[in-house]
Amino acid sequence: MKVSVLVMTYDHAEFIRQALDSVLQQRDCDFELLISEDCSTDGTREIVLDYQRQHSEKIRLLLSEKNIRSNAVVVRGIEAARGGYIALLDGDDYWISPHKLQKQSAFLDSHPDCAICFHNAIVRNQENEKEDRNWTPPHHPEVTTIEDLWLGNFIATCSTMFRRGLVKQIPAWYESFFPITDWPLHLLNAEHGHIGYINEVMGVYRHHSGGYYSPLTQRQKLMETLKFYRRMNECMQYKYDGLVKTAISKYFIEWVEEYLSRGDLEAARSCYRSYLAGNPVNKYVSSGRMLSNAMRLYVPQMLLPRRWRTAKASC
Repeated sequence: MKVSVLVMTYDHAEFIRQALDSVLQQRDCDFELLISEDCSTDGTREIVLDYQRQHSEKIRLLLSEKNIRSNAVVVRGIEAARGGYIALLDGDDYWISPHKLQKQSAFLDSHPDCAICFHNAIVRNQENEKEDRNWTPPHHPEVTTIEDLWLGNFIATCSTMFRRGLVKQIPAWYESFFPITDWPLHLLNAEHGHIGYINEVMGVYRHHSGGYYSPLTQRQKLMETLKFYRRMNECMQYKYDGLVKTAISKYFIEWVEEYLSRGDLEAARSCYRSYLAGNPVNKYVSSGRMLSNAMRLYVPQMLLPRRWRTAKASC
């Protein structure tokens, strides 16, 4: 068995058929399909049961007796996997290349130093007419490390493939990070190798109000990110403490400057306080950048040099 595909689903009746069809259409790769279903209330379970009856040789079901709302839904899939590689897919996302599994498994075969392989994906908003955009920006390097991953999660869940067995036992704390399933798992795997990137769009991430994270406001997302950094740092016993604090400061100074560009002084000041809680002066943020933002936040505009009134602080 080359690849185990793990689909995690709860209340995805509107989307799950497209997700499962996109897996079953994969070509030139020996795979199994594990569906970890968390006791849906909208008919999702009935749909996956029907798919399993139609494709019993390919599909195995992992069914919750009650809705558990934890990353145990992911853990049980990883533990049940038989393939050499594991690919992840949320039940409301889908793949658009029938050769996705073949290309990623071939990449990992030829790059033994890589623990993870991912590809680009389309971000598609279901609620409005915003244009599609790519998850991964242009010029992303082919190989990155855990240091890059601490600075932000650049891996779409639907694009993930990793080597089975890198982490001998998923830590108990991972289950309580729900609904954040991917970033902590990526960090655990990235301790065992590099992260490879295929610059090709092969999946779609749906942004919709029924998701766990998408409905949050931007302010709420910022605070959730700060909580994630602090808790993940603690769970990993502070062995990346300096890197985590640097990541916090880099993340929040960028939002300081974004809110300043929008004219939202209150939000910018809130982000600046979070920025100071990290490692304020680091290889990404100079002392000059720290000072110029402080001046723009706390000195009356009429007293500022003209260049600081309108332009973003430079790096």
